[in-house]
Amino acid sequence: MRSSFSAYVLLTLFMASGFSWAQDKKVTLENVWKEYRFYGRTTRGLRSMKDGEHFTTLSRTADGPAILKRRYQTGETVDTLLTTAGIKKHTGKNLVFDQYQFNPDETMLLLATQTEPIYRHSSKSFYYIYDLEAHSLDSLRVPGKQRLADFSPTENKVAFVYNNRMHVQDLSDGSIIRFGKGQEDAFIAGAVDWVYEEEFSFHKGFHWSPEGTYIAYYQFDEREVPTFSMDLFGKGLYPQQEVFKYPKAGEANSAVQIHLYDLARQKDHPVSIPDTFEYIPRIQWTQDDDELVITTLNRLQNELILWEAEMESKDELEVEPILKETADTYIEIDDDLTFLEDESFIWTSEKDGFNHIYHYDEDGALIRQLTEGEWPVTTFYGIDEEKGWLYYQAAKESPLRRNVYRINMKGRRQQRLSPKNGWNSATFSEGFAYFINRYSSTDTPPLETLREENGDLVRTINDNASLKERLTQYDLAPKEFFSFTTDYDVKLNGWMIKPPDFDPAKEYPVLMFVYGGPGAQTVKDQYDSFNYFWYQLLAQEGYIVVSVDNRGTGGRGRDFRDITYKQLGKYETEDQIAAGKYLADRPYVDAERIGIWGWSYGGYMSSLALTKGAEVFEAAIAVAPVTNWRFYDNIYTERYMGLPQENGAGYDDNSPINHVDKLEDPYLLVHGGGDDNVHLQNTMRMVDALVEADKQFNMFVYPNRTHSIAGGNTRYHLYRMMTDFLLENL
Repeated sequence: MRSSFSAYVLLTLFMASGFSWAQDKKVTLENVWKEYRFYGRTTRGLRSMKDGEHFTTLSRTADGPAILKRRYQTGETVDTLLTTAGIKKHTGKNLVFDQYQFNPDETMLLLATQTEPIYRHSSKSFYYIYDLEAHSLDSLRVPGKQRLADFSPTENKVAFVYNNRMHVQDLSDGSIIRFGKGQEDAFIAGAVDWVYEEEFSFHKGFHWSPEGTYIAYYQFDEREVPTFSMDLFGKGLYPQQEVFKYPKAGEANSAVQIHLYDLARQKDHPVSIPDTFEYIPRIQWTQDDDELVITTLNRLQNELILWEAEMESKDELEVEPILKETADTYIEIDDDLTFLEDESFIWTSEKDGFNHIYHYDEDGALIRQLTEGEWPVTTFYGIDEEKGWLYYQAAKESPLRRNVYRINMKGRRQQRLSPKNGWNSATFSEGFAYFINRYSSTDTPPLETLREENGDLVRTINDNASLKERLTQYDLAPKEFFSFTTDYDVKLNGWMIKPPDFDPAKEYPVLMFVYGGPGAQTVKDQYDSFNYFWYQLLAQEGYIVVSVDNRGTGGRGRDFRDITYKQLGKYETEDQIAAGKYLADRPYVDAERIGIWGWSYGGYMSSLALTKGAEVFEAAIAVAPVTNWRFYDNIYTERYMGLPQENGAGYDDNSPINHVDKLEDPYLLVHGGGDDNVHLQNTMRMVDALVEADKQFNMFVYPNRTHSIAGGNTRYHLYRMMTDFLLENL
């Protein structure tokens, strides 16, 4: 009896101590960057089917990819539409696909295989067409990888880009027609150049008309665009030099024109627009088969015009403006233009100081403003014309949070559809009967629920229950939101993570994280699978980690954002220095140990903070920084800075290169050698300036790595190096 009782007591104590230990697990770099232990799973690759009651997903199985058909209401799989094994059974070909697209009647699939990236959004693949009824397989009949393949909306045809030219293959007989001018480093038809892809965030440069009569496509002439080159070292005996067109601030852009191609007559119609524009950031068909709307911007991006190009006859193309907007600073581009059956359209604009939804008639006359208030609409999801509801996301309650709403066509009966405070987004079914609400908060991993159009809960899709349980095993410090008013009488928002065993009577070192670029935010009530847990590791080591959104960031309207116009870096740095001083005045902060780090725009900011704010900051890490805006691409830079030929002081006054003489403290400079976005040139020019000023610093270059500095062991290596730097210097 005694022996059994003793064993029971020992077992109970062991279980209790084990439980206690489990609550005190410490976050490690391996947890974050090797095991992805805190990654919040979300539903990916979901496509709504045309009946609005089902959706498909691309699933990975032991036998290869599978396309599953599922019911919205229940989530059950009602059919397996295609598998690699099924393709092999019917055709004898072992086809491992990584992307798919339905034709309009959902009887055929366009399958992408062996996909490889080109730049941020673009890729190329070998495409195949699988007939779900006949179980037959066809391919696009050109010898190399293709881009952007897309079914005709009405016929058995596929359009795609190959060798920088438009191609349309008739699937009935395999015949191909080619149009547009294509030549490497000279002409592009149907795709876009590097800077359009990066800064206007699209890479598909053609669109079928609603009935498939025409294809509207971009034609680029990039012969005058300067080239940039970088060495990729690989594993061979000699490095490979990558050369591509990259227009830096003030340099020549591609000449661009839109064409309408009549497929039946095989006739090309170039669209002639008055020479008042530099860019064409969007094109979109109306609901009519012969009406295309073209968006143009001038070089300074402060004048936007919507042009309607209409085929009046088989040979006559009429072009006229239907809407014009101007701004004192610049106009941001989005995808919110929506045409209705009565030829009126929905448009979003910041013209009253906040981004809101407007309804215009077919001639561009305002019918009414549909949303209003001192808060921005952040995403427009679309309109259910039959029931008269518009759906959107907005930062209505707080710039730190997002919710999903709907409002009717008279601008009334606004309803919030997402119940939880935090960060909400939506993916709607065809017809808007359902939407998937993706929600998270700083301490809640992604929660996906299916909701009816009015927000009523149907079911929970994914609650990341295992991850939530895993998080309870760790000694995590909460992210605390705060705000303060600077000496410039500006209220700024921030968050703070304190050590788990925080003692207000002690003094702690502080690491600030900054991005700070136009319209961006780091202070958000949203789950973060990666950096947040690195900050937990630093908090375990006795650091306070802080981030503050400076002037110029998003969620607070046009004027708060646009104050940085033509002088990027000035007000943002003032605010980060003000935040550092605010923290230094806290009794629990060691004012002699405040550091700052950032990536990309944040690397630019951390470099300025350590130099211009040398009296506040004691160490800085700059990853992939811009060091002078003269080195960056023209669409982004000139939007916020104007032309360097006209605003030279704006470019140079807040270039970290011109403040290296102020550097007194440890500085770690990191860059990817294969960064096609923020070129290594930025870091090398900074190094030149530092050496000339006789300033010591640390530097690390990751060969061949892009702007994301990722792949294999790279991220773990980078964060281990940054952690060691902070432990040694802060």
